[in-house]
Amino acid sequence: MRAADRAEAERLFARFRAAGAVPVDADILLPADTLLDLYGEDIRARTYVTTDPLEGEMMLRPDFTVPVVQMHMAHGAEPARYTYMGEVFRRQDHRGPRAREYLQVGYEVFARENPEAADAEVFALFAEVLAPLRLRAATGDIGILLAAIRGLSTSDRRKAALLRHVWRPRRFRALLDRFGGRTPVAEPRARLLSALAVTPVDDLIAAAGPVIGLREPDEVAARATALLQDADTLPLSAAEVDLLEDLLNLRDSAPNALGHLRDVAVDLPSIAPTVDRFARRLEALSAHGIDVATLDFEASHGRTTMEYYDGFVFSFHAEGRAGLPPVASGGRYDALTRVLGQGRSIPAVGGVIRPGLVAALTEGRA
Repeated sequence: MRAADRAEAERLFARFRAAGAVPVDADILLPADTLLDLYGEDIRARTYVTTDPLEGEMMLRPDFTVPVVQMHMAHGAEPARYTYMGEVFRRQDHRGPRAREYLQVGYEVFARENPEAADAEVFALFAEVLAPLRLRAATGDIGILLAAIRGLSTSDRRKAALLRHVWRPRRFRALLDRFGGRTPVAEPRARLLSALAVTPVDDLIAAAGPVIGLREPDEVAARATALLQDADTLPLSAAEVDLLEDLLNLRDSAPNALGHLRDVAVDLPSIAPTVDRFARRLEALSAHGIDVATLDFEASHGRTTMEYYDGFVFSFHAEGRAGLPPVASGGRYDALTRVLGQGRSIPAVGGVIRPGLVAALTEGRA
């Protein structure tokens, strides 16, 4: 670890403590069985996993947010602000610029009152400490897309499928095209549906011979029944598909995006509450001195990062360095506190900075 990277980490850590955050830490080795599924597909694929003879499957921490939330939900006070500093670990499939181990410094806020103010607090603090680097800030709101999906005129099963794949853009696109009737049913699925239409599923399973693989006959039967039910579901209307595509492609200054979203909400009222939260967030950001008129907003921003984000998301990028990871990123993760809170939850937002990248950019090495 370079001394300059460690010094930058210490500087950021001290600044977050000065902002009122309590220093916390997380074990380097974490239980994989309870935490691994909470990360995005990309992070899960790049996590170092091992087996402990006493504890079972374990992993080197891929980030701090999940264990910090777990700690807070177990015995944290409210409201609370935390900061942390340490290494995280990401396995790489080939040699390249992506690091296998690097420092993170983070800042997390748990507060029930005025979540939009908390969003603005975290973003403004990051903007302040990173200001000398003149980075480009990008923002978004995963909650708007989630609300749009929940408001669609289709089955709960199809909504659940779209919600599950929000963070997998190619898979989401394929589902949207299929549910909207824009692509034909794949030939293997079509053949199976034709067979199920004339032959009971139990008979088809019996005729297939001995069970091979991990799925039991009742699981296969349940899946076949679900396919039949899905086949009877009417396609999404062209208007709703167009509205979703409009959201996915929305990229503008934050005020212009807000105006556009208010227009979309007339035809897709399920997003209205999240659009109102967006408006309150912009007011809170302005109160912190952020020039929202020049702030970029992308409705799809954050769809390829952590799957626990469910609201406001942001990142800071070095202009003209396309191969460089974000220098900082973060967002809101209220749903994660419900998962780890065992029935309890609290609004929460936070972010991380990579001090190694800050030091490299400061020294002109990146």
